[in-house]
Amino acid sequence: MIDKFIDKIIPGFCEEELKQFPDNSIDLIFTSPPYADQRKNTYGGIEPGVYVEWFLPKSEQFLRVLKPKGTFILNIKERVVNGERHTYVLDLIKELKIQGWVWTEEYIWHKKNSFPGKWPNRFRDSWERLLQFNKSKKFNFYQDEVMIPVGDWAKTRLSNLSDTDQLRDESRVSSGFGKNISNWVGREKVYPTNVLHMATECSNRDHSAVFPEKLPSWFIRLFTQPGDIVLDPFIGSGTTAVAAIKLDRRFIGIEKDPKFVVISNKRIQNIQIGLPSIAENGRKYDDD
Repeated sequence: MIDKFIDKIIPGFCEEELKQFPDNSIDLIFTSPPYADQRKNTYGGIEPGVYVEWFLPKSEQFLRVLKPKGTFILNIKERVVNGERHTYVLDLIKELKIQGWVWTEEYIWHKKNSFPGKWPNRFRDSWERLLQFNKSKKFNFYQDEVMIPVGDWAKTRLSNLSDTDQLRDESRVSSGFGKNISNWVGREKVYPTNVLHMATECSNRDHSAVFPEKLPSWFIRLFTQPGDIVLDPFIGSGTTAVAAIKLDRRFIGIEKDPKFVVISNKRIQNIQIGLPSIAENGRKYDDD
């Protein structure tokens, strides 16, 4: 039964702990595993050359526990080794496809507050990948939940439409894509692109690799509904769980470092205390 794991942070290694989970029981997996050779003091630093081998036993369990219409979002970034980009992320994508995953989409997180930097042959990265994998091409997808304001561009662009703007204006490069600009007249919201502009986390000093709460929140809204189960198998300081609670989803976190298990539980308890509306809805949480 999945119920005994819900709304808890489970100490241990995810590939082992997930073996206790039933098949097809998780709605969304959102996680950011340790990147290759990064933060060796915290995670040991997985060598880029063995990263795929290290990850595949974990993703095998992810595939088993994810529901048929669920989604797996992998936040990851390749690194530079000996002056060139290593291919371990690209290699991992290919192996995940062989494992049975459908690589559906790739989102880019633009870190809009990144500090500038310079190296002999490159500049500082200000982005990370968020790779979307599914079991099939049919999955739960709630696009309206992440719509954004149409923006000031509409005041000028939509005020004087040409004849082609009011038809399906086919691509000039014969790509098969086209658009009817007049469809956006009078709309207050539009769908976003797959580039997410979010500042990096600056306030949480308890973990060396914290992403902003807005990042898991965006994907939780896009791929789940209230009451659905969100799993983060590398929960760290608990940000995914916090986001899930605030959106009235259930959560499961797994973390191998006892220090971060304590930190995660403390953050979750503080959030739960500050959200009486969830308690009023009959939701119960384990404070252990």
